[in-house]
Amino acid sequence: MASLPDPRDMGPGPDLVIFDCDGVLVDSEVISCSVHAEVLTRNGYPITSEQVFDRFLGRSARQAIIEVETELGRRLPDDFDMQLKRQIFSTFRESLTPTPHIHEALAALAQPVCVASSGSHERMRISLGCTGLYDHFAPNIFSSSEVRNGKPAPDLFLFAAERMGIAPTRCVVVEDSVSGIAGGIAAGMTVLGYCGGSHCRPGYADVLRRAGATATFSDMRQLPGLIALGPAATMPESAASS
Repeated sequence: MASLPDPRDMGPGPDLVIFDCDGVLVDSEVISCSVHAEVLTRNGYPITSEQVFDRFLGRSARQAIIEVETELGRRLPDDFDMQLKRQIFSTFRESLTPTPHIHEALAALAQPVCVASSGSHERMRISLGCTGLYDHFAPNIFSSSEVRNGKPAPDLFLFAAERMGIAPTRCVVVEDSVSGIAGGIAAGMTVLGYCGGSHCRPGYADVLRRAGATATFSDMRQLPGLIALGPAATMPESAASS
């Protein structure tokens, strides 16, 4: 693969890059969807990991619980959230890996970076910690638990931009979910769609583009070049992925 130009040698780019966590920084979505499906099924709500992917990817556990309880017509067990966290965190510690080439991509970025995730701070401490990424972002790690409405609402992205002191129009978001892309667009930000995670199906780039992603890419080594284009980003042929 040809080396990308240094972003600092290219035109003016954004002032802040906001990363989603699961499926973007860490390759966690297959694990999360599988465990989520297993725990829901065990608690009387039969569902497959593929259905979890389709319905809940990019959304907070709180939103998922509300939706499931509404359909069931009853509350899930009081310890449901603890069951889910215990099983996910245990699997993360055993087998979670960083997204390929994410360390290389982060090292090439000249802009400040932060994380805006539907996951809890506890979850991110574990997922980012066991993949060697936590110290790169801390303390600029923001969770949907800190805002009123999670993705696809813009609240979390606007909160992150405000805390970082950057105007929303000067931010680029890196997302892998339709709900995350919707939230970034609603916040007035440029959104890049990452479609290289192990959870991404054939044709997923098209899904992200239809959701409004300005560009899609499947290899994190492509990210610095796209970031450098900032709000004017277009989808170069080499960044397209099916």
